[in-house]
Amino acid sequence: MVQHQLAGRGIKDKRVLEVMGSIPREKFVDTADRFQAYSDSPLAIGSGQTISQPYIVALMTELLSLKGDEKVLEVGTGSGYQTAILAELAGEVYSVEAIKDFYVQSRQMLKSYKNVQLSHRNGYHGWQEHAPYQRILVTAAPPKVPPALQDQLAEQGIMVIPVGVSTLNQTLYRITKRRGELIKKPVCSVAFVPLVEKIS
Repeated sequence: MVQHQLAGRGIKDKRVLEVMGSIPREKFVDTADRFQAYSDSPLAIGSGQTISQPYIVALMTELLSLKGDEKVLEVGTGSGYQTAILAELAGEVYSVEAIKDFYVQSRQMLKSYKNVQLSHRNGYHGWQEHAPYQRILVTAAPPKVPPALQDQLAEQGIMVIPVGVSTLNQTLYRITKRRGELIKKPVCSVAFVPLVEKIS
């Protein structure tokens, strides 16, 4: 996976490659799908949600430009795979999940990470109590960048987020905040599930 799907397609961050090579992805997918855990495609994890393909996980992580001491907000814990990668690469990770079953499952999966805090809440609102965040990663697509996430991004911070109302028309953005203004750089076309608007 690391050599062909990631490095072979342009992922250069050595820390990202090392971590993705060390975390057992099969633990974060449904038992019936473990044989294809490392395939170059997203996998369903229930409740209409997916775990992104390894390349997209690596790309979004690389775009965060993590050095190791950042406070990161992740919107959409899901199965916890991306959260585990962030925990290995950043200083503190605060992850929010709107679907309670995922929150409960990921809390168990991630209990060994002492630098991770999880919360069952609406991702559109972020997690104000711990803001500002040097990095924000959103793992599902809202129709536009939520205002709360804009506000919770620190000065000189980076947000990586897919945006679009349809899987046929979504763009992955790398957003930086400079002097209070957001500078949006489109990266590529993507197809993510919609960001859940209500907790369940």
